[in-house]
Amino acid sequence: MQSLQDTVYNWLTIKVVADTRPDDTSAVETSAFFWELLKEEHHVQDINVERLEEMYVVACQTATETRMYRFPTELIDCMHNTIKEEPEKFRNYE
Repeated sequence: MQSLQDTVYNWLTIKVVADTRPDDTSAVETSAFFWELLKEEHHVQDINVERLEEMYVVACQTATETRMYRFPTELIDCMHNTIKEEPEKFRNYE
């Protein structure tokens, strides 16, 4: 099992892509997959994401605690930026 921080990182990275490309079936399904991992394996009940200039701040609420994570925007946005720069390499296949 991945750590909560790793799962949040993976979910957030693909969620940024899925939110900007709602027709990208792979991104939407992968985002949903990581959300299910957050709920089922880590018991996350709620998650709040705030994008600041230099940092994404993520608060994960479980039944027993709130965990806070910070990720550099350039790290989270890397996949999305690559797709924007070379869209021909990232076509949506149904």
